[in-house]
Amino acid sequence: MPELRDLPGIDRLTKDVALAPVIRTHGLETVKTALRELQSSWRACGSVPDWAIDPAGYARELSTRMSHLDYQSVFNLTGTIIHTNLGRATLSEALYDAVRALVTQPMNLEFNLDTGKRGDRDAVVERRLCVLTGAEAATVVNNNAAALMLVLNTFAQGRQVPVSRGELIEIGGSFRLPELMNRAGCELLEVGTTNRTHLKDFRAATAEPIGLLLKVHPSNFHISGFTKSVSVREMADLAHEHGLPLCVDLGSGTLVDLARFGLPHEPMPQEVLAQGADLVTFSGDKLLGSVQAGLIIGRKIYVDACKTNPMKRALRPDKLTLAFLDKTLALYESPEDLPQQLPILRIMTTSIDVLQQRAELVQAALAERLGDTWTFEIADSECQIGSGSLPDRTIPSRAVTVSHEDEKRLRSFMASLRSLPTPIVARLSQGKVWLDMRGAEQTDALLVVIQDLNDAS
Repeated sequence: MPELRDLPGIDRLTKDVALAPVIRTHGLETVKTALRELQSSWRACGSVPDWAIDPAGYARELSTRMSHLDYQSVFNLTGTIIHTNLGRATLSEALYDAVRALVTQPMNLEFNLDTGKRGDRDAVVERRLCVLTGAEAATVVNNNAAALMLVLNTFAQGRQVPVSRGELIEIGGSFRLPELMNRAGCELLEVGTTNRTHLKDFRAATAEPIGLLLKVHPSNFHISGFTKSVSVREMADLAHEHGLPLCVDLGSGTLVDLARFGLPHEPMPQEVLAQGADLVTFSGDKLLGSVQAGLIIGRKIYVDACKTNPMKRALRPDKLTLAFLDKTLALYESPEDLPQQLPILRIMTTSIDVLQQRAELVQAALAERLGDTWTFEIADSECQIGSGSLPDRTIPSRAVTVSHEDEKRLRSFMASLRSLPTPIVARLSQGKVWLDMRGAEQTDALLVVIQDLNDAS
């Protein structure tokens, strides 16, 4: 049994060839910190493991301990297609290749090539958004919460903003609309009730010094039954009667009618503008299928006011976001090709027959690896779109279910899936682990990863 005095020095370990792969993967300083923590723990307890004098032993230990310290690709088999915790919309490799040269070299991000002077970094994306939506103007910030905050701060700082109680949403991570409004410098004025809000409720609110009218699409929940809400058209008429702008926050938002692809309809920004809204905010990385961004479109007088707000500079996106967003928006100019070109739509429109074929391959691979004590079945599944998109609607799917008489083994199995070279993230429901096949586009790669499972799971 080695003693504390036998422990090799940190510098000696990091110079040993055995640790070179770990250092290349995680970085020299990170590895040094991990080595110090290991040796400090042994000094604290006065016990040293046998391998602690062998650099190869450290390499094995650190490879295991640090395997999940970095960002990693995963297989999203949860049944939630746009999963906030797993990066939301899957991005197009072709579009990534298309922007590679732009973002790895100097580009005319904020430079007007005609005049040779400073330009507007939003100009290219703004033109594209105006063409697609019919808006007079547009601007881009780093996410939709930022878009709404910018609008509120621009038009309602120090003023009240009436919002229906049925639209006081809480989004992921416990971020709540009332708190965001407070940070934007305005005061929430609640109107109506949770399930029923009338135009007269908003009309009564206009007696106060309000900055704008706000309608929030309840994209991450659904209320049914004895309900009543005020339409965009009604709110627009009221806002304009009092010389106020109407902002509609769509949360998700898509630029094409999803019904044409056999999917549930989601309100589109161009629809809302046509109904009288002055400003519309929506996300880039949800149903739009692009990178994280917050989009603001609408009347030029109001969009320009947002652009000149000093907060806009703090919220502006970088060149990678704008370049990728522009390439994504260009796909919408040929909407009939979107299911082939846009990964998020391709995933949502994949046929049940294809999902069944994937499920049969995955079922066979799991059965081969895990043995007879496990049960593997192919079952009908329902995918939720996720990230606040169409909360009351699901998409039919297929899943491979894994069950075991020992529930602890199931939880251990899920942990084993997450520890694979490319982790598999599934869901536990009804006493079974569900592997939904809409997230199994890379089926061949998934089958290879499954080979690393064993019956000890």
